[in-house]
Amino acid sequence: MGGSRDVAPALRKPGSPVDVGTFAADLLEALADSSLFERVDLQTEGPLAQGFAYVDDDLFLRFYFNESTQTIAFALIKENNEKRRIWGVDRDNRRGWHTHPVENPDDHVEIDPLPVKALVARLREVLLQWQS
Repeated sequence: MGGSRDVAPALRKPGSPVDVGTFAADLLEALADSSLFERVDLQTEGPLAQGFAYVDDDLFLRFYFNESTQTIAFALIKENNEKRRIWGVDRDNRRGWHTHPVENPDDHVEIDPLPVKALVARLREVLLQWQS
């Protein structure tokens, strides 16, 4: 009975509902810790958080979160003459949690739920592998 509700642990329990503030804070912290991004643009409005994290001018992460639907979309995009997804992880109500692997980014491969910090850790691994 009583006590305060700490929402931060919800991100550490994959699949638990997360609020937009917690998503944004954990994402910014994880991106800063990774030291791979030169700039992050994040906008929040109501239940939405979205933006970009730039590795350089033509390689960036596009991210989106909707608190109401718990939809999460992470897409690593390479921009030359056209934008193309290299890798991604999504969670939506139609397909659930899935990845778009580097080997074939158009595929949808089912995965277990991931907290934001684990998503960024996986992104870091992909970037290091892809850039080598």
